[in-house]
Amino acid sequence: MGILTPDPGLVFWTSLSFLLLLLLLRRYAWKPMLRALKVREEYISFSLQDAHDAREELRGLEETRKKMMEAARLEREKIIREARELRKEIVAEAKKVAEAEAIRVLAAGREQLERERRETMAALRQEVGLVSLEIAGKILHDELKNDARQQAVIAQYMKEMDLN
Repeated sequence: MGILTPDPGLVFWTSLSFLLLLLLLRRYAWKPMLRALKVREEYISFSLQDAHDAREELRGLEETRKKMMEAARLEREKIIREARELRKEIVAEAKKVAEAEAIRVLAAGREQLERERRETMAALRQEVGLVSLEIAGKILHDELKNDARQQAVIAQYMKEMDLN
C-alpha cells in the first residue's frame, strides 16, 4: 500500500474511535462545556451591561458635579458681592460716625474757645476796672490834697445828688 491510499481497516477503526469519542464527549463533556460557555457568555454580558450602567452613572455624576460646581461658583460670587456691599455699608457708616464725631469735637472746641474768650474778656474788664479805680483813686488823691478843693468837690457832688 502506498502512502496516499489508506488501509480500510485503519479508516474503520479510526472512524469507530472518533464516533465513540464523540458520543462519550457528547454525553459527559459537551453539556458541561456548553453550560460553562453559557455561564461565561452571561457573565460577559452582565459585565458589559454593568460597564455600560457604570458609564451612564459616571456621566450622570459628571453632570451633577458640573451643576454643583456652577451652583458653588454662583454662591461664591453672591457671598463676595454681599461682602463687598457690607464693606461699603460699614465704610459709609464709619464715615458718618467719624463726620459726626468731628462735628461734635469742632462744636466742643468752638464752645470752649467762646467760653475762654468770655472768661478772658471778663478778666480783662475786671482788670481794666481795677486799674481804672486805682488810677481814679490816685487822680482823686492828687486833686483832693488840699482841704479847700475837697470841700468844693463834695459840695458839687451833693448838688448833683439832690438834682437826681
